Amino acid sequence: MLATWHRRVKCGGRSVGSPSLCGAVVLSCNRSSLAETMTEEKRDYQEVPTKEGDEVKAEGEVVGLKPKMTLFNGITVIVGSIIGSGIFISPSVVLQNTGSVGMSLVVWIISGLFSMVGAYCYAELGCMIQKTGADYAYIMVTFGPLLAFMRLWVECIIVRPCSQTIVALTFSIYIMKPFFPDCETPDSAERLLAAVCILVLTFVNCWNVKWATRVQDIFTGAKLFALAVIIITGFVQLGRGQTQYFTFDNTEPDFTKVALSFYSGLFAYNGWNYLNFVIEELKEPVKNLPKAIYISISLVTIVYVLANVAFYTTLSPYEVLGSEAVAVSFADRLYRPVEFLIPIFVALSTFGSVNGILFTSSR
Repeated sequence: MLATWHRRVKCGGRSVGSPSLCGAVVLSCNRSSLAETMTEEKRDYQEVPTKEGDEVKAEGEVVGLKPKMTLFNGITVIVGSIIGSGIFISPSVVLQNTGSVGMSLVVWIISGLFSMVGAYCYAELGCMIQKTGADYAYIMVTFGPLLAFMRLWVECIIVRPCSQTIVALTFSIYIMKPFFPDCETPDSAERLLAAVCILVLTFVNCWNVKWATRVQDIFTGAKLFALAVIIITGFVQLGRGQTQYFTFDNTEPDFTKVALSFYSGLFAYNGWNYLNFVIEELKEPVKNLPKAIYISISLVTIVYVLANVAFYTTLSPYEVLGSEAVAVSFADRLYRPVEFLIPIFVALSTFGSVNGILFTSSR
């Protein structure tokens, strides 16, 4: 009995010195074996995909958005979100507040640099807090849920829907412009087409992320192609000696009025922060987010300045001030009989902008 008392009891590779503990150890070992068996069964169950082609989720994996966006996709999101209708409409407003072509070009350059600084400050936040939602996530971490909810409510109920509506209406106006060259487009048709634009792009974004990024890539390419055509035409005009409007004559002496021109200039650069909203879906965000911002805003600044230079090689300051859409007036002067292509490219540009707003708004 004494020998039994002091006998080491083996159980599951472990030993205990007291037989009174053996039952507990055996029960514990049985429970451990049962837990291991259930874990193995659970693992086997998790490894069964729901349908062919599904990826197997690892045990304990957190549900979230997978990083599918490359650096190129990140660049197209920023460029596609920034370049909308602003560059085709804002030049007249910037010129109105600056008074001269030379000063207006300075405003466009400073607006780009200012946007770059803001974007890099935002990129630092995005690299530190790598959560989808951008403003909402940053305010949540810093100030708590109340202010974060208020920011989210304003963004979702007021800011984003209004932005989408304005850009979608601009799309419908320009896409119908070739059919109504000498008169205004019907108001009801504008509204219906804008609604169709939003619904189609909403479906695309809900159906597949790859579809949404592909649409963004295609339409970003289309708008850059349109601006490239305008810029190349500008270089041709410069080669012909069309430089008479590039002066600082009549520059607005009131600095406060010149400052107002930055509203329109910075409006044209709006969208530099949109990649932060999808930071979880960007591959290697710490590396690719700053790169995407630098490449995108540098590209947009160069394109905007050169596009303005191209406009002023053909249009006088008075013609720019009297034009609702400078690019359309530019095309009417130089691209006949295919001047209708520019309104179509403007429409494609705004279509891509609507997709960019929807893509980031859902996050």
